[in-house]
Amino acid sequence: MSEAAPRYQFGDISRVLEALVAADGTAAHPYAHRASTGAARDSLLSLADLADAAYYLCLLHGRHPGVIDHAATRSADNAARAWLIEAADAFGTERAYLTQVSVAAGPAPSTAGQADCETTVSQQRHALDMLAQSDRRGCAMGAAMALVLDWRAVRHVLDMVAIRAGLEPHPCALPDRAATLDVARAIGGDDGVDRAIQFGARQLLNQHRGLWDLLAARADVRKRDA
Repeated sequence: MSEAAPRYQFGDISRVLEALVAADGTAAHPYAHRASTGAARDSLLSLADLADAAYYLCLLHGRHPGVIDHAATRSADNAARAWLIEAADAFGTERAYLTQVSVAAGPAPSTAGQADCETTVSQQRHALDMLAQSDRRGCAMGAAMALVLDWRAVRHVLDMVAIRAGLEPHPCALPDRAATLDVARAIGGDDGVDRAIQFGARQLLNQHRGLWDLLAARADVRKRDA
């Protein structure tokens, strides 16, 4: 976890959540940043590298039910209900887009240790499923809110893959940052719930960073073996 990640501050869970995503989310990862910018057009990341990202993102988030769907079955907070319905519906569209982009980009490039990599990401998926099904109040919502907040940066990567594969990116309909942070404030404020929200968010972000670490390592292996 980044040393810049904030310490717990009671009564300010929305700011803590936002700071966690900024410090430990996809946008802060060097490999994801390279994948999401115009640098990819200069071949710093090849189409094979981008196809690799789309393929493994599909393994992590391409199946239903996902993090938000599970959280919707665990949350008893009325303040989160409308947000969860909107987020689950929008992420269903994102899931379809993810699949479309992955198919257009082509299969994951052959890389040494492929089977081990797929096992690792399957384990990550299982960890997210368990996290999003936690009975600890606030935990599943923390994971769901962190996913929605971090997905904006993930989407930049997917849009770059889409463009390189000849597809036209479409708008993302997930709840925006302000709406998501409003929900965090509405359901937070209790010490135990705030800690659970933080835990869920941190674990979700850890899995995303682990995925980007894996993708960076796979790209290095391909360069070495080229």
